[in-house]
Amino acid sequence: MIANNIFKAIGDFFTNVLFQPYHALRSMDNWWLQSTISWIFIAITFVAFFYWLGELKKYKKAGNE
Repeated sequence: MIANNIFKAIGDFFTNVLFQPYHALRSMDNWWLQSTISWIFIAITFVAFFYWLGELKKYKKAGNE
């Protein structure tokens, strides 16, 4: 019974606390404001990708594997 309560508490925490900003974004009328989080994740992904390509180029130039 204790394990069941722990998993219910974790589910309740995620549903009622961590996802509240997403529920607020979903109720907005402006598409650009709703998609802000997605655009931030896309920008982070592009920055990380180009950093990774730069590191690959640096290792290839140095002759390391």
